[in-house]
Amino acid sequence: MTIRPAQATTEPKMTVAGEAGNDREELLERDLRYAHETLQSTIDDLQTSNEELRASNEELQSTNEELQSTNEELETSKEEMQALNEELTTVNAEMETKVAELARATDDMQNLLNSTNVATVFLDERLNVKRYTEDTGAIFHFVPTDIGRPLSDLASNLRHGTLIQDCRDVLKTLVKKEKEVTTQDGRRYLMRILPYRTADNVISGVVITFIDIETLKRAEVSRDFFESIVQTIHEPLVVLNAKLKVLSANKAFFETFRSAPEDTVDRVIYDLGNRQWDVPSLRKLLEEILPELAGFSDYRVDHEFPQIGRRSFLLNARRLEQSPGEPGMILLAFKDITGES
Repeated sequence: MTIRPAQATTEPKMTVAGEAGNDREELLERDLRYAHETLQSTIDDLQTSNEELRASNEELQSTNEELQSTNEELETSKEEMQALNEELTTVNAEMETKVAELARATDDMQNLLNSTNVATVFLDERLNVKRYTEDTGAIFHFVPTDIGRPLSDLASNLRHGTLIQDCRDVLKTLVKKEKEVTTQDGRRYLMRILPYRTADNVISGVVITFIDIETLKRAEVSRDFFESIVQTIHEPLVVLNAKLKVLSANKAFFETFRSAPEDTVDRVIYDLGNRQWDVPSLRKLLEEILPELAGFSDYRVDHEFPQIGRRSFLLNARRLEQSPGEPGMILLAFKDITGES
């Protein structure tokens, strides 16, 4: 009896093992593919992240450059602000100086106006009070709060009832008005209304002045009286002001020295003729001694004069004091002593 190998039992076992191997290979392949795909995806993600990081880095670099540029601009702005602050400090100092100068100029102008003893009122284009001098107290009853108020609303001591209309006429025609007016207490004034012109030649109101006629008339009478005395003196005589300019000369002076008023009046005595009076000793008398003394007498001058030849004169001078605040005058007389020993 022949016994054969049991082949039928081993073949199925190999088939099962082969199938298990195939399944494992497929599983491994799937795992490998999955791992490969996962790795590829990770690589892709890393590349994407790297690109994003690169883009972010570029953005950060760009932002950093912008920040640096902004910082530089801020530094520049800071320097400009510092320079501007210095300029403003300088301008502020200049403005303070200008304000101080303007205040001094205003004070000077106010003192000058008050020193003229002429009542003066400044009105704007609406005839509101802008400024006034102390001497207006005899005509208007101004108080500091009247600045800016219409002149028509304020009381005055004038009998002149057309003052406001006269001011309007001057503003309209730009032609000054001048007339005599009287106050309620009988004082007479010469009233002048003139356009107020600015430095830019713009009319911005009017100026009203009131000059006391009685004072003017007294001054005119005194001047006429003084001039009459000067003219009645037979010896040559000149009247000088404090600056040694000839205010007037009598007839005897013009006849003796054969000069004309236009060559004499308002000229310094040293400039008369051929400067015959420009003598050092006479200068000392007039400029140094006479201001300290009331006068000098018998100062001799020998000179070759134009037109009249060589002559000898004795000069006598007297200093005349005027009212307080007014310049003095000098009387200078000439006595001809030619031919006398």
